[in-house]
Amino acid sequence: MNMVANIANKAAIAGIGSTEFSKNSGRSELSLAAEAVKAALNDAGLKASDVDGMVTFTMDQNEEVDVARAVGCNDLNFFARVPYGGGAATGTLLQAAMAVATGMAEVVVCYRALNGRSGHRYSAGVSGSLITGSAIHYGWYMPYGLLTPTSWVAMYTQRYMHLTGCTEDALFEIAHTTREYAVKNPAAFFYNQPFTRADYDNARRICDPLRLFDCCQESDGGSAVIVTTPERARDLKQPGVLINGVAQCSPRDQEEMTSFYRAEIGRIPEMDIAARHAYAQCGLSAKDIDAAVIYDAFSSIVLMQLESWGFCEFGEAAKFVLDGNLRPDGRLPTNTHGGQLSEAYIHGVNGIVEAVRLVRGTSVNQPKKNVNHALVTSGVGVPTGGAILGRM
Repeated sequence: MNMVANIANKAAIAGIGSTEFSKNSGRSELSLAAEAVKAALNDAGLKASDVDGMVTFTMDQNEEVDVARAVGCNDLNFFARVPYGGGAATGTLLQAAMAVATGMAEVVVCYRALNGRSGHRYSAGVSGSLITGSAIHYGWYMPYGLLTPTSWVAMYTQRYMHLTGCTEDALFEIAHTTREYAVKNPAAFFYNQPFTRADYDNARRICDPLRLFDCCQESDGGSAVIVTTPERARDLKQPGVLINGVAQCSPRDQEEMTSFYRAEIGRIPEMDIAARHAYAQCGLSAKDIDAAVIYDAFSSIVLMQLESWGFCEFGEAAKFVLDGNLRPDGRLPTNTHGGQLSEAYIHGVNGIVEAVRLVRGTSVNQPKKNVNHALVTSGVGVPTGGAILGRM
């Protein structure tokens, strides 16, 4: 813990960039990655030759050497990958911050690019020809029809709702508030496309209790961020955003996407622990967080994360959201870009981009109150974590 705490405020995000978000990009994933990285470098006012480190997901199909060559990088001193799908999003920031804080690299690119709709669709789950090492545990429940992310999350959502008394009203509030942000975001796939409660109720159930609008999109696109030293960030084009705290956790009895081995499947201890560690690094707490980007592959997991990060006690998240706290004038404006539900599913990295905008004050849905600190989280059901970003 002390080693992790030593990186608090020793790295900053200096540039952000994304491609367009679509259902059919018409170009390779490498092209998307290069475009996102170039956009982030341009945003920072840096050259590709300044980059000496790269971090991405193990699931990303773009090799670092190919991305580096495509954008024109020189020698790389550092490169790393983080596993477990969406759980890797802020894990890339942790790797980059450690490299910068220790001097292993000075300008590190974190990127994720995928043709998640026109190419391999993650909603296909583990059925068919996709066999990985994860089949060790998937094999126990695939015969019973639990084949896709929606089915796995629906299982522990049912348990969570049973334990807490949460109803579909809370799920609707999350999905609807998120869509209302997207309606005003020209970059969002669902820009100018609102939905009503009737639309929500009449949408097909994907896996009970999750309806269509409770499930994230499948998207083509890419996003990237540039991490460097605070000293260098101060001299660049955009206001630097400090990485105040960032942490990961894989607790006892963890597995991938489900953690059905646990005595209680309706809780996410990995996020609880990561939250405690991230707060401890920087001496902040939930009361210091002004806005959030909470990983929303499904509406229900937002509830669980609100509790993990201390905005309410276990079982109180439904009331918290129904009181309007995620809305623009609420206690915690959340997923102001439209989230993965309504902007795009770039495995959470587009969420990091939005968290930076919130701290800079440049979100298209910027809250009226000052955002001194923003929270951004990674996916749940897997080893995961989160980061607290703040003004320099």
